[in-house]
Amino acid sequence: MTETTARETHGFQAEVKQLLQLMIHSLYSNKEIFLRELVSNASDAADKLRFEALTDKALYENDPELKIRIAYDPDARTVTVSDNGIGMSRQEVIDNIGTIAKSGTREFFQKLTGDQAKDAHLIGQFGVGFYSSFIIADRVTLITRRAGLTAEHGVRWESDGSGEYTLEMVDRPQRGTEVILHLREGENDFLNGWRLRSIVRKYSDHITLPIVMKKEEWDKDKNENRPTDEDETINQASALWARPKSDITEEQYHEFYKHVAHDFEAPLAYTHAKVEGTKEYTQLLYVPSRAPFDLWDREHRRGVKLYVRRVFIMDDAEHLMPQYLRFVKGVIDSNDLPLNVSREILQESRDVDIIRAGSVKRVLSMLEDLAENQKDKYATFWTEFGKVMKEGAGEDPSNKERLAKLYRFASTHNAGDEQTVTLAEYVGRMKEGQDKIYYVTADTYTAARNSPHLEIFRKKGIEVLLLADRVDEWMIAHLNEFEGKALQSVAKGGLDLGQLADEAEKKAQEEAAGEAKDLLERIKTSLGEKVKDVRVTHRLIDSPVCLVADEHDLGIHLERMLKAAGQSVPGSKPILEVNPQHALVARLKSEGDDARFGEWTQLLFDQALLAEGGTLEDPAGFVRRLNQLMLELNG
Repeated sequence: MTETTARETHGFQAEVKQLLQLMIHSLYSNKEIFLRELVSNASDAADKLRFEALTDKALYENDPELKIRIAYDPDARTVTVSDNGIGMSRQEVIDNIGTIAKSGTREFFQKLTGDQAKDAHLIGQFGVGFYSSFIIADRVTLITRRAGLTAEHGVRWESDGSGEYTLEMVDRPQRGTEVILHLREGENDFLNGWRLRSIVRKYSDHITLPIVMKKEEWDKDKNENRPTDEDETINQASALWARPKSDITEEQYHEFYKHVAHDFEAPLAYTHAKVEGTKEYTQLLYVPSRAPFDLWDREHRRGVKLYVRRVFIMDDAEHLMPQYLRFVKGVIDSNDLPLNVSREILQESRDVDIIRAGSVKRVLSMLEDLAENQKDKYATFWTEFGKVMKEGAGEDPSNKERLAKLYRFASTHNAGDEQTVTLAEYVGRMKEGQDKIYYVTADTYTAARNSPHLEIFRKKGIEVLLLADRVDEWMIAHLNEFEGKALQSVAKGGLDLGQLADEAEKKAQEEAAGEAKDLLERIKTSLGEKVKDVRVTHRLIDSPVCLVADEHDLGIHLERMLKAAGQSVPGSKPILEVNPQHALVARLKSEGDDARFGEWTQLLFDQALLAEGGTLEDPAGFVRRLNQLMLELNG
């Protein structure tokens, strides 16, 4: 190998420096994962070569037998991991190693806590990959050439991890990548063939490529194992998902998950099935134990890899899993799709539609089993992924009923904000004569629980679901009934409790409305265009007023959310409901001064708006009116 250009020195991107320092300190107790990460990278490089070679066989360059090689040199104190996969060009080395070109990078660093155990998990989620080399090495050399380029386009990259790296062009006859780790003092444990083999069998036995090392024989004179010239394959080198389930241990399933998900923790649940019939495919799908840091990034890469007859086709096969299941990791291997399948073909393929529908059903069945038989695990799942699952009510109408049974909510039945109540449990607790499932939406759980709209429901002991996740408005717009019971907002339309309201109450309400007719007209005139109507409330017990949306208008909370997101919203005005039994309203009724009546009316309207979580148009005016009222009442 001969150098052909001068050596250049570059600085790492700031995030890379930070990641290197975090990794060296946070992952030191689990340092053997460096080998899993490098082998996984090598496997990905081979997969990419296979895929590109489907349309250009010349990329194999007379070397079609793909493999990963691991070697060590006790004298030089190096461990080397090499592959004959796709390799990298000079620009790819800079892009993939000198920088972190990932969406969500800023969010990742913001979530770091300084707690080594928690940060180790986050770093694992982020995908440490190549950088894990620095856990055991104080200098790393990478030599690579991309398939299809000529020998003089080899690239040599080297760094001690301190903030800079060198880059130079070299002559490299063979394609692929070689990573040489120059070990730190005290890491001699990894200069041992048995140790390296045991790590591979622990973490990477499922890799479909052969991982080879030189066979070793005992040297009596030196009293140690010495490598021979003969290669041996040290992993099973068969697709784990293609093996019979009875041949796979729980530990092997977990290690395969860590490989495909780049996660340090075991999965929460998994499902492995071979589907036979009109279409044949195999699924090995996992639910992680924790949500990834970039779960809410819409550009976030999905977790399902697509294979066709065990040949890797693509990562991030978004057409195989809907958005609301974007946290699912794993592999789908089809026997029917063409090897040259593209994303465009996936989008239009009926075969893919069948695989997607079957895979969604499989995941939902797995979650139903958790919900039924492993309630603690399902509670963990819902805490991590519940908000994302709620997106499914609108995205997946064919499975809406199954999803509704999986959903969990906070409610007035429980004291805390934990989302543990199912719709079936709510229906089972419904009062005799109750024909609706009632809910309230708000920006926070506390705002929902303390909403004035709940006062009549508390009095009558009627349970109300408390919806405070931003996605709840989207979900409820599509989930309008459950087992024949309509879902009804307590803050929308005229409240009709049907058989739950006794005749005496109805008569009293009618009388109150008649007696307050003049007051309602006067309030409506005072507020003018700010309200659609003013009426006597059937909701309030302790509060003087509240705002509600008309039956066919957008909910006040939803309208506010859409405006905050910059969307144009058709203008609608709220209805002000008044409680004539409240002392403030009684005082207002007796107020003869029109100017003072207007001030008090505006004050009550602003109070109702604040209780809804709204924003005041004139906060200073509200404070002035409130101060004035307090002084008058005090005087």
